[in-house]
Amino acid sequence: MLRRILHSDAFRGPQFVAAALLLVYLLQCVWLVRSRTLDAAVPDSDHALRIYQGLQQWKGGPIAGTPESLRSEAITDLPSAGREGHLRVRDGFDEDRSPLYYLVAASPLLLHPGKWLPDSFGPLIAAVPDLFFGLMLGASLWYVARRLYGNPGGYIALVLYCFSPAMIVNVGGEQSLGEMGAVWGAFGTVFTAIAVAHTLYAPREVVIWNWKRILLLGLSLALAAGNQFSLGILALVILPLMFWVAPVRPGAVLAIWITAVAVAKVWIFAAYSFRPGLFLQGMLHARWIDFAPGAFATRVSYRGLLQSIFTGAPPLMLALPVALVAYFGWKRARYFGNTAPLLITLVMGILAIGAADFTGRGFQLTLLVFLFVFVAGVFADLLETRQGPIVTAGLIGLLGFSAVWNLFQLWHA
Repeated sequence: MLRRILHSDAFRGPQFVAAALLLVYLLQCVWLVRSRTLDAAVPDSDHALRIYQGLQQWKGGPIAGTPESLRSEAITDLPSAGREGHLRVRDGFDEDRSPLYYLVAASPLLLHPGKWLPDSFGPLIAAVPDLFFGLMLGASLWYVARRLYGNPGGYIALVLYCFSPAMIVNVGGEQSLGEMGAVWGAFGTVFTAIAVAHTLYAPREVVIWNWKRILLLGLSLALAAGNQFSLGILALVILPLMFWVAPVRPGAVLAIWITAVAVAKVWIFAAYSFRPGLFLQGMLHARWIDFAPGAFATRVSYRGLLQSIFTGAPPLMLALPVALVAYFGWKRARYFGNTAPLLITLVMGILAIGAADFTGRGFQLTLLVFLFVFVAGVFADLLETRQGPIVTAGLIGLLGFSAVWNLFQLWHA
């Protein structure tokens, strides 16, 4: 397998460029983790609480995010994130996240790295899950954009991602709530569903032939919903997308969807240590739809969403309006590869506005990633027009300046 990976046919120029960009992204995240660690006087209580509860469950203790674990937190010296409003609890259950969220946060510390590493490396080790999810999300984004739009689309999407302040801060920032796993799961859910639906044009047994993709789809959905219950709505969103891609075999689409949802439930059930009572209560106390209709009547909600988009990825202030004008004014740009990510962006935007009380940024981060895909697709189409050289120059200037400015800001963070 290693020989195949290192073979010249497996790794060429585009793969090396993508790997280099992802390395730069990783270094930015690590730099931010270290700088925040040196500057911070008190460890982040939210992250400490997640790790503590996750470690307790890994060692056979209470299930994280349930009444017993939240009571046990009171006997530790850790500040209560719940009392600060960062953890919404009802009847002792975490309303927003399953135990999977806590188990992932605590997983790097199972080996007790403090025994063989200096204490200063502790925060970096604790950030390993977010670093991993950030890298995998970037790699997945590049792979999908390149498959849809070719090398130019892949490069545009990846550069937007690797120098996005939101994607760096939510991995290495001191206020990070560890949501990159949910975002990677949401991204994988949508595009794995589309990919598996495409395979249905081949006359093969639907479940047996697609079992690997179905397991991957179930795992992606479990990551999304397990880390943020309200992202479980993607299970409903992907079904019409799959019918759209493969209208010729609706029965096969439904069979794949039901199987993938069942796989996701098994993964989340496993996070509850296969305890049916706690699993059922956790599902009953979960906020699957967090909606405040009044938020749609206030300008501040829309202003806040736009602010999160443009501060999270400043190049979108220019690139997004151009992409939208091109999409709605140019018939060639309105095809499935561009329309699907735009539709998911709209769904995430509606959920972000409606979830006025949700303390995390899962909706906004997911929205940003799909915007990267949409913008990359439209600009990849524009590059093939007569104005391609002008578009190329504009993109190089915009993305290059944004990358340099982001590195400058990070250096002085």
